[in-house]
Parts: sequence; C-alpha cells; structure tokens
Amino acid sequence: MRRAWTVPLAAVLAGLLMAGCHPDADVLSSAEPVPGSVVPANFPPPAYGPELNAPDRATFELGRSLFYDPLLSRDSTVSCGTCHRQTDAFADAGQRLSAGVLGHRGLRNAPPLQNLRWRRTLMWDGAVAHIENLPLAPLTNAQEMDETLPRVLAKLNRHPAYPARFASIYGPGPITSYQFLRALAQFTAALTSANSRYDQYVRHEPGGTLSVQELRGLTVFRANCASCHATDLFTDETYRNNGLDRSFAQDSGRARITGRPDERGLFKVPSLRNVARTAPYMHDGRFQTLDQVLDHYDHGVVPSGTLDPLLRRPDGSLGIRLDAEQRADLRAFLLTLTDDAFLHNPQLAPPR
Repeated sequence: MRRAWTVPLAAVLAGLLMAGCHPDADVLSSAEPVPGSVVPANFPPPAYGPELNAPDRATFELGRSLFYDPLLSRDSTVSCGTCHRQTDAFADAGQRLSAGVLGHRGLRNAPPLQNLRWRRTLMWDGAVAHIENLPLAPLTNAQEMDETLPRVLAKLNRHPAYPARFASIYGPGPITSYQFLRALAQFTAALTSANSRYDQYVRHEPGGTLSVQELRGLTVFRANCASCHATDLFTDETYRNNGLDRSFAQDSGRARITGRPDERGLFKVPSLRNVARTAPYMHDGRFQTLDQVLDHYDHGVVPSGTLDPLLRRPDGSLGIRLDAEQRADLRAFLLTLTDDAFLHNPQLAPPR
C-alpha cells in the first residue's frame, strides 16, 4: 500500500517554490515512486545499482533542477537539458553538432541519455568511467559549457535557494563537488527507458503484442544486428569501427583515450532504444535518416585497418546485405523500441 501523504501542504508548496517550480507541476509526481528506483525485469544487472546512490525524492528533484539549470555554464545560457531534450530521448534531435556557449560547435553528436545506470563507460570514446563524473565532461569542455567545477560550486553556494536544498539533504556546510555530482547522478541514473512495445512484448505484459511484420523484423535484427546491439539494452557496451571512414585524422575515437593504434576509429556502440526519435545518427551525426544508416551498412562500409571483423563477409565484400522486404521489416521492428512513457514522463521534464 502506498504511504499516505503526510507533509503539510504549505510546506510542500514552499519547497516547490524554493526549487523554482510551479506548485501545480510537481505535487502529484512527488507522490509517485522516484524514477529509476526499479530495475526492469528484462534488463541485466546495472553497473550503478540503486543501492550505490539510494534514490529519494528530494535528491532526485535537486538533480533535476541542476540538470536543467543554465547556471552551470560559463555564461548561463546552456544547461545539460539544452542538448539533451526529453522528447528526443535526451538527445539533440535535428542537430548534427550541438551548440554550446557562444554558439560553439564540437566534433561529435550529442548522444541520447538513457539507461545510463547500465553503462560501464560513457561518452562516444569512453572518456568517462563513472556516471557521477559524467557532468564534468560537458561542463569543462570549451565548446560546450566552458566552465570549471570550482566556479560552478561558487555560483551554487551564492544562489538564493540551492544552499538550503543541499543542506536539507547532506547537512550544513558549503556545497561540495561530491554533493553536486551525487545529486546530478540521481537524475541521470533515473533516465530509464524500459516501457516500449518491445519491452511489453518480451515481458508478456497485457497489450504487449507485435505485428507479423514487426516479428519478422525482430528475426532480421537478431540475425544481423544483435551481435553488437545486444541484450534488451540494445548495446554490448563495446567500441567498434563500423566502416564510416578510411582515416581518422579529425577524430580517432577510442584511441584518443587509450593511445592505442588498434583502437583508431572505434566508437561506443549506441543503444537503439528510441532510435526513431534521435536522428541524426553516428558519432558525428552524418546520417539524417534510418534509411541512410541502412544504406551505409548495405553498400557504404569502407575498409580500414581497424574495421570490425563482423562487417567483413566470407566472400570478401563488406557490410550487411538486406533485401527490400528485410529492410522494411527491420525498420518496423526498430519503431517498436520507442518508449512514449519515457519521452513524456512529467517527472523527467524541466521543473516549472
């Protein structure tokens, strides 16, 4: 049985107003379970389990406010949510390269932020090894938020509301980097997408049905794609060269982190969840449509010294061959990975 609401209404409204929220926006959601506190039944064990940063409402809401607050950028114009929008599965749909402070553009497409609790490494090149350190990458990148952690903490400690909110959770004293990163991780770890039609189908839930064409597409997917886009997370968390380029002078991918020549041109295998909503595709956003992606795998793969062996066929040719019906079936299946509940969950939206 859900615990009855016992906090005085005046205190609830005061807390929401101090958080910069409209009182009507979050009162109902505050009575719901904290997002991310339940591990989906069809998912593998998470790398960052809920027990490592126990979800609670106050910390989740604090992390939510920080995620959407442009105060974290040097000129207070860019927040995490600027380039990671909920309706785009927390990607920057339509933008090949996202705009940071002063309109600067980086080298890579903003990846979707979903199911981060299961990631062993993060970013296209694995530069971040822990979800609690993830904000430091965009925050300190000159092309993105162009800020420093000490300056962010100074701004938060001068803020009229944040010190009291942090103190109510972590105790008295100045806001620290540990508190800041842990609070943000409560929100980013809560971005769990696990309620698509595909999920309902594999969990045998009411209404969880796939059409004949979608089931054929699932068969095509398992035969041709699942070796990399593995498990119900739809990624095996590895780094691979999928034949986009012959040389990697502009962006060497994983090799930028490891320094290993055999990892030049390798990038993280992205999840295909909500893939219909996250275009453009690839680490540099070069493909605008799913059909362009399928064209690439059919006849666009180019050879290089680190090309993934799975893209070399026994006859010596490259890529993945699908006929017109298989392509149509595969596209139909990929659309079943759209999770509308995740894309429209009011608890994940910007606080009002």
